[in-house]
Amino acid sequence: MSSVKKLAFLTFCAALFMAGSASAKPGAADKGKIIYDKRCTWCHGAEGAGDGAAQDRLNPPPRDFTSGNYKIKTSGFEDMTPNDDDVYRMIRDGMPGTAMPGWSDLLNEQDMWDLVAYVKTFAGFDKPPAKQVDFGSQVKSSAESIEKGKKLFEDGDRCVECHGKSGKGSASKRLKGDNGERTWPRNLTKPWTFRGSNDPKDIFTRVSTGIPGTAMPSFIDPASKKKLSTEEIWHVANYVASLAKTDKLVNAENTVVKADMVEGELPATPEDERWEKSTPTTFALVPQIIGEERYFTPSNDSITVRAMYNDKSIAMLLEWDDRTKSIPGDDSAGKLADAPIAEDGVAVQLPVVIPKEMQKPYFGMGDEAHPVNIWHWKSGTTEAAETLGLMTSKGFKSIEKREAAGVGLKAKAIYSDGTWKALITRPLTTSAPEKDIQFIEGKFIPVAFAAWDGSNNSEKGSKHTMTTWYWLLLKPATGSKPLVLALLVAGLFVAGLLWWSRSAARKTAA
Repeated sequence: MSSVKKLAFLTFCAALFMAGSASAKPGAADKGKIIYDKRCTWCHGAEGAGDGAAQDRLNPPPRDFTSGNYKIKTSGFEDMTPNDDDVYRMIRDGMPGTAMPGWSDLLNEQDMWDLVAYVKTFAGFDKPPAKQVDFGSQVKSSAESIEKGKKLFEDGDRCVECHGKSGKGSASKRLKGDNGERTWPRNLTKPWTFRGSNDPKDIFTRVSTGIPGTAMPSFIDPASKKKLSTEEIWHVANYVASLAKTDKLVNAENTVVKADMVEGELPATPEDERWEKSTPTTFALVPQIIGEERYFTPSNDSITVRAMYNDKSIAMLLEWDDRTKSIPGDDSAGKLADAPIAEDGVAVQLPVVIPKEMQKPYFGMGDEAHPVNIWHWKSGTTEAAETLGLMTSKGFKSIEKREAAGVGLKAKAIYSDGTWKALITRPLTTSAPEKDIQFIEGKFIPVAFAAWDGSNNSEKGSKHTMTTWYWLLLKPATGSKPLVLALLVAGLFVAGLLWWSRSAARKTAA
C-alpha cells in the first residue's frame, strides 16, 4: 500500500473514531430533566427515589436513583459509580423480567444520553468510576471449560446456595433486596430473563461485580471465602451460559398445543419417557388484572404444555418452573414463603362447546352464553394430598363446582429441582355434553392456562398468573388411508397413460 493510500486509510479510520466518540458524548442534564419528567416519574418518582405512582404495582420495585446503587454496571465492584455506557444501555434496552422497558423506539440517541446525564445527578455522580472490571483473557466456551465451571458453581454450594443445583433458582433461603422487598434468585435456564444479557462477558461482569442492592455478591471480593480468579470466573460464565433451555423459549408464533395420537395406553406419570418425544409449546404467564382481586407481582413467568391422546382419553403434561414447593403446614416451606403460605397450583380452561368459527368464550372464566370448563390442580398440604377440582363457569360470579372423578378427570404431579410437572387426563367424551367439552380429533379447540405460586405473596383465588386463549389440536393419526388414496390416484394416472399410448399407436398404424 502506498504512503498516500495509508494516510487516506488512517484519516478515514480517525474520522470514524471521532464520529463514534461524538455520538457517545455526555448529554445535557437540563434537557434530560424534561424527558425524565415526562417519561420516568411514573415509576421512579419526581426526585428519583423510586416512589412513583406505580411503585406498589411493580416487582421488583423501581430503582431508587438517589441510593447510588446500580445493579447492572461494568465499573469495579467496590466503586458505586456506574459507567455512562451502563446507564445508557439500561435506558436503551430496558431490563427483562421487570417493568423497565427499552426506550430506543421513542427516544433518539441524544435524548438517551441527556437522560443519562440527568439520572446521575440524583446520586451526585459527577466523576467517572476509578476502576473497571478486569476481564483478563477470555476463556472460550468448550466442554472442558463448562465442566470446570460446573464444579466451581457447585463447590461449597458457591452458587447452588441460591440458584439451586439445576440453576433454576430453587430456593433454599429467603432473599431480600436493599429496600426489604422479596427477591428471587435468577433462573439461569431462562437466559432471556437476564437483566444484563446472557452473553458470557456480561455473565462474567455480574459474577465479578455482584449485583448491588441484592443478595448477589462479588466473587472477586478479597474478603470473600468463595473468591474466584479471573480464569475461574470465565469457566463459571461459560457454564451458566450452557444452562439455557431454548426449548422452553416463548415463541409468539407458536400458538397451538399439538396432541399426538398414540396406540395403546397413555403415559400414566409425568416421568414417562414418551413425553420427551412429544412436541412442547411454551406460553408466557402474565398477572391476572382483569377481575377482583387483581394481582401485579408474579414470580412464575411461563408454562410448557405437551399433550397426547388415544381412542379413549386425552392427557396433558403441564410444566412450569417454581422456585419453591409450597406446602402449607411444612415448616421449611413456610420459612421461604410470604405469610400465609398457600398451595401451588395450575389450571386448564376449555370451552364447553367447541366454537364453529373463531369466536371464543370470554377468557376470564367464560360468560353466560359461552361457558367454560376449568380443571384446577392444587399441591396439597401436610394434612391433605394434592387435589383436582372441576368447575363449569359462566363468569367470575357464576361458577358451578363439580366432582372431578365423576367425569374421569385425574391428575398426578411431581416437584423436582425447581420445576413442577402436572399430568392431567380425562376421557375424550362424557355423559354430560351440556356441561363438559367433548374432544374431537382435527378440531382447533381454544385452551388457556393459569398458575399459582403459594409462596409468593399468598397467590390464591384470583391472585395468579394466566395466559390468554391459545389452541389445542388433536392431530389426526397418520394411517393407511392417505397411502391407499395416493396409490389409487397413481394407478389411475398410469392407466390413463397406457390408454393414451395405445390410442396413439392405433392412429399411427392407420
